Amino acid sequence: MSQVNFDAMSNEELKQYFLKHRKDQAAFQAYLNRINERPLRIIASPDDPDFDEKVQAAIYQKLEAARNSSVNNANTHNL
Repeated sequence: MSQVNFDAMSNEELKQYFLKHRKDQAAFQAYLNRINERPLRIIASPDDPDFDEKVQAAIYQKLEAARNSSVNNANTHNL
């Protein structure tokens, strides 16, 4: 059996690999390690007067990124 190089995978590739190989403990550990390496992004503090707007903007950005990723993946598969 060949060794899978998780370090060579992008975050999305690693996620997809793990989702397809859920019993692969090494993939699970690599995915957890990758998640834990990400810096914690603070959007706003609870006492920020613009808290609601900042949270809504962050949610919108995530949704747009997910939509763009879905469109790009669909376009890639249609080539």
